[in-house]
Amino acid sequence: MYYRATKAYCGLIALSVLLLCSTADGMDQNRDSLKQKVVELENQVRFLTEKLEQISPSLSVTPSVKNPEKDQLASVMERLDVLEDTDEHDVEDWYDQFTFGGYGEMHANFSEGGPDVFDIHRLVFYLGYEFSDWIQLHSETEIEHAYVSSGSGGEVAIEQLYFDFLLSDYVNIRAGRILSPMGIINRKHEPPSFYGVERPSFAKYILPTTWSSDGLGIFGSIATPLKYEAYVVNGLDGSKFSATNGIRGGRIKERSSFNDVAFTGRLDYYPFAEADVGYKQSLRLGASTYIGGTDNGNNGNDPGIDGDIQVYSADFEYSILDFDIRGVMAFENIDGAFEIGNGTASEIFGWYLEVGYHFMLDSWKEGMLKNSDAVGFVRFDDFDTQNDMPFGVAENPKGDRQEWTFGVNFYPTPSLVLKADYQIRDDASTSNLDNLFNLGIGWQF
Repeated sequence: MYYRATKAYCGLIALSVLLLCSTADGMDQNRDSLKQKVVELENQVRFLTEKLEQISPSLSVTPSVKNPEKDQLASVMERLDVLEDTDEHDVEDWYDQFTFGGYGEMHANFSEGGPDVFDIHRLVFYLGYEFSDWIQLHSETEIEHAYVSSGSGGEVAIEQLYFDFLLSDYVNIRAGRILSPMGIINRKHEPPSFYGVERPSFAKYILPTTWSSDGLGIFGSIATPLKYEAYVVNGLDGSKFSATNGIRGGRIKERSSFNDVAFTGRLDYYPFAEADVGYKQSLRLGASTYIGGTDNGNNGNDPGIDGDIQVYSADFEYSILDFDIRGVMAFENIDGAFEIGNGTASEIFGWYLEVGYHFMLDSWKEGMLKNSDAVGFVRFDDFDTQNDMPFGVAENPKGDRQEWTFGVNFYPTPSLVLKADYQIRDDASTSNLDNLFNLGIGWQF
């Protein structure tokens, strides 16, 4: 009696599974429905298998007796194999090929002699798509200062939009709008990745961040410790250079001209990449350059300037124990500065050095703060957008500036940072700059 009841019970289960398989055979090719059916079948098979294992010891059936439940189970497994081998099930869902992310920061700036301002400085959206394992699309779209209208100072811009064609460890192709590979902050400008509320002033006036360029190039590794990037891109608009902002205004953010193209590239050397040096040490040494013309404009409206610019930069990042040390220097030579006018210098020079110390004790990293960190830092910027002037052009002393920045970065989690700092600012003019107290919050995801 028990055998017949159990057999009937298993038969009903097997029948329901077979009916479900028939439904799967008759359904359309909708991917989501098909995947759901597969999941349901797998659950039913798992349940049926467990039941068979439970009742098998009590069945007095000899090996020669046919077991219909096991035959039905084998049939179901065959149907599952067919479903899993279909193109619809094998193809990765389209949404799995997308990558979403972004970063942003909000600042409160309090000036000792000027206005106090709260600024939703930027909100950046990242969108990536993987066409295949070797063709990838990357993009960043930025909104600055929360509001965009004529004269508001706000901005919506595509900072990056490029394709990577990943061919090998040694050489790959990149095409589109890229970040010029100059300095440190231009490549790593997400708020959790740098110390201080504002980006270093060097990264605003000497190597303007972010500095996007449109073009084509290659990147990869020459060897494990040595990486490179090299691109042919649009040049700068020399007519937008100025005495105190340097080359910053020369970046073309819309439809860039290729009248005077430029070359930009960098090398990064990691001397500890293949060595165990102890003390939690890491070191990167970098060198970068940008060489190109200045007769470029938006949408082909070239200014007609006969000149060019050469930028040479070196940077490093070194960590040992709880200390982070980083620094950058850059020299810029502008041929045709006299013709450009606007107080443009023939030479621009600047550098900064920064030291950070991770002071949060491990005993504090408990509970909600288990992944937290805190860094105190000091940075010194020294830069001059009027370092050497064309013959007959007077130097503007406001271009020669120095800044001390003292601050703290607190990371409740690695991707969120709360910042506070105090900046002592000075220039070579008789009316010195106001000091600043800054508060900020930054994030990336």
